[in-house]
Amino acid sequence: MGELGVGIGWRSEIDLTVERMPGVDFVEVVAENVHHDNLPESLRILRDRGIPVLPHAVSLSLGGADPVDGARIDHLAAVADALDAPLASDHVCFVRAGGLDSGHLMPVPRTRDALDVLVANVKTAQAALGVPLALENIAALIEWPAAELTEARFLTELVERTGCLLLIDVANMWANALNLGQDPTLLLDGLPLDQVAYVHVAGGMETDGVYHDTHAHPVPPGVLDLLRELCTRVRPPGVLLERDDFYPTDAALKAELDAIRAVLAETA
Repeated sequence: MGELGVGIGWRSEIDLTVERMPGVDFVEVVAENVHHDNLPESLRILRDRGIPVLPHAVSLSLGGADPVDGARIDHLAAVADALDAPLASDHVCFVRAGGLDSGHLMPVPRTRDALDVLVANVKTAQAALGVPLALENIAALIEWPAAELTEARFLTELVERTGCLLLIDVANMWANALNLGQDPTLLLDGLPLDQVAYVHVAGGMETDGVYHDTHAHPVPPGVLDLLRELCTRVRPPGVLLERDDFYPTDAALKAELDAIRAVLAETA
């Protein structure tokens, strides 16, 4: 995977901000929010400048027991092709089951059977995509009982069996540390970090003792600390700031990107 640098999630609400902000090395767009034959002008401008634009899917439901939806995979492939993207991504999760759509990214049970299903679905998606596929660890408010594998082992075997890349979200790791008592450094120590495509950083807030990964609030120091921990182990090809709501001023967004750059500089 080539060097990506420091990027930001492209959203229609901040399209001009992203387009005009100096020092944005790459961007990511939610694949379901665009169509391959009618890309927003701002994305076309960024693409034509040579700035990598990466499609990030949220609906493939690769961890679900239901058959993977070929139309959703075809859409992701078409968007990746239209954007000249070097890779595409989704999540280690499921969103649909039994004909119902949760509207949320749900954690996959860490069992051998669930891993087999996930691997099969990932291979189906890879066969239809024209670019490498990266998969992201998610934030969860629950853990399924009777886990047979740690998260690190589960993700490692997924990589070993499919050849997929990892999209490491340190904000999700931070949320799971607070809400589920997980040790994020143990997860980092157990992952195949040579397979990291890039990294997500995002903010959140705590309400009634529960930390919510909102993507709508400033990045907390603990998330940057986890980014620093990751960077002491491997130099990630890219780090991207996600922001989905309550958009701050351009100066505030730039300050968060500068904070990411500072972590990368001090761990270089």
